[in-house]
Parts: sequence; C-alpha cells; structure tokens
Amino acid sequence: MNMLTHSWYMTLRHLRNTLRMPFVIFMNLIQPIIWLFLFSSLFSSIIHIPGFNSNSYINYLAPGIVIMSTFMAGSYAGMSMIADHNHGVLNRFLTSPVKRSALILGPLIQNAVTMIIQATIMILLSFMLGANFAGGLVGIFILIICGVMVGIGFGALSLSIALLVRNEQALMAFVGFISMPVMFLSSLFMPLQLVPDWIHNIARFNPVNWAGEAGREAIKTNIDWGIVLTYSGYLLIFSILSILLATLSFRKYQKTI
Repeated sequence: MNMLTHSWYMTLRHLRNTLRMPFVIFMNLIQPIIWLFLFSSLFSSIIHIPGFNSNSYINYLAPGIVIMSTFMAGSYAGMSMIADHNHGVLNRFLTSPVKRSALILGPLIQNAVTMIIQATIMILLSFMLGANFAGGLVGIFILIICGVMVGIGFGALSLSIALLVRNEQALMAFVGFISMPVMFLSSLFMPLQLVPDWIHNIARFNPVNWAGEAGREAIKTNIDWGIVLTYSGYLLIFSILSILLATLSFRKYQKTI
C-alpha cells in the first residue's frame, strides 16, 4: 500500500477515537463560544472608535473567532501522539510496514476534519448573533480553508513538540503559554491600525494574523483577492514547513527508541 492509503487508514483510526469521545469537540469549542458571546456584547460600541473599518463588531469578530477555534484545535494535535507513545501504540506502528509519513498525516487530517466541523458550528452561532457574511458561500469556504491551514500548521508544530517532550502536561503548558500571545498579537479582535506599532509589527509575522486577515477579507462584499491570495500563500508555506518539521522530529524520535 502507498502513503495515501496508509494515511487514510491512520485518519480513520483517529476519527474513530474522536467519535468515541465527541465531547472533545465540544470542549475545544467552549472558549471560542464564550469569547464570541462575551466579546460581541462587551465591545459592541468599539465600532465608534475613529478608524474602525466595520459597522458591526460581530461582523468583524466572527471570522476571528472561527480562526481562533481552528488554531486551538490544531494546537492540541500532539496529545494523540503522546497518548500513542505512552501506551506503546506508536512503537508497535514502527515495527509494522506502515509509512512513517502516514503517522504524521493521519492525525493532521483528522484534526482538519474536526476543524471544519468546529468552524461550521462557530459560523452558525455567528449568524444567530447577527453576523453578516457578505462574501457568501465562497467567502465562508475561504474562511474555513484559511482556518484549516493555520490549524494544520500549528497542529504539525504541536506534533513536533509532543515528540520532543512526550508528556501531556508539558504540551498543555506550552500551548497555554503561547496561545494567548499568538491570538492577541494579531487582528482577530482589533484592527491593526488601532493597536500599538510594536503589536502591528509582530502581527505581520504571525500565521494566526494571516488567517484572520485573509478570512475576514474573503467575507466582504468587495473582496481584495490580492490580500486573500497573499496571506493564503503564506499560510500554505507555513503549513508545509511545519509538516516538514514534524517529519524531521519523528525521524529524531525513531533514533531515541
């Protein structure tokens, strides 16, 4: 069997594990849902600040929360790898003919499926709160794809960290340490023209910001395809490099067992 077939079976394995514990999807959505409801109410008057380029904060916030949900889902992708390591499953796979790349792609594809479900739920909740996705289905599709790409990128980084630390508490501590800065050093919740220059400068190199900018632009009435394609290209490169890093980390892991 080739790599694609092996990756398919590994994806099915991880999907079955997710279906056995559907509450995991719900747990990943708790924080984005709370932030969607709280922020849309608390900061509804922020649109009156000079320079704010939207007539509704929920319209501005909704794409950011979608990206937040996929980012958070991807960040914990390494938990399944650590569980497989701790239970000896990963070592048993290494003694089988399974393609090594499938052990990386399997959990990432499963995470992508989970991200699509979560992003769809967040979009529906945003509609309920009055969000208007003027870009239509095409814009929503692009928003979800951007979310999945940033989620896969951080998911691959999570796998790399998991293979390094091999401890669930250590991975959770790392995710907790980086998640808030990564989200707030972006345009997810506030336009960059309204934040200090140092935040603006950092956000330029933040993949979460790339996803937020591309996704938000895609749901506008008049889409600037230059912005969408540029940031989408950045996200694609980020995802590929992260997967390559995860592959290298896996090879290093093999040498230590």
